[in-house]
Amino acid sequence: MTPRQIELVKTTFAKVAPVADTAAEGFYGRLFEQQPAYRALFKGDMSRQGAMLMQTLALAVKHLHEPTPLVAPLQAMGRRHTGYGVQDADYAEVGAALLWTLEKALGDEWTEEVSSAWAGAYQLLSGVMIEAAQSHRQAA
Repeated sequence: MTPRQIELVKTTFAKVAPVADTAAEGFYGRLFEQQPAYRALFKGDMSRQGAMLMQTLALAVKHLHEPTPLVAPLQAMGRRHTGYGVQDADYAEVGAALLWTLEKALGDEWTEEVSSAWAGAYQLLSGVMIEAAQSHRQAA
């Protein structure tokens, strides 16, 4: 990611963070609307799940300029998600729901440049998770 893309992700996330609960609710609503079967993957309290999502995003955004501290936790998440039945293709659906959520939360501030920056950030993060999941499945 370029420094400009990182800055765009950071500044726009700062605008979404105050409405994190609403954004998380919108994210899961959109995800389940687009992929109803995904609902079965979530057994617990969805407000807690939403809080964890937003905390993970906050941590990722904070470290985009130097993502090394993110690698081990993302790899662990990728491996853990294989146990829930998550497949590589599912990450694209999640990414689409995330971008939709951010677009709705940011309104007019959602530009092509912001969209591209967030898509790059998601690709970076999900790529680490997918790679770890693939390695985990091969080792099993």
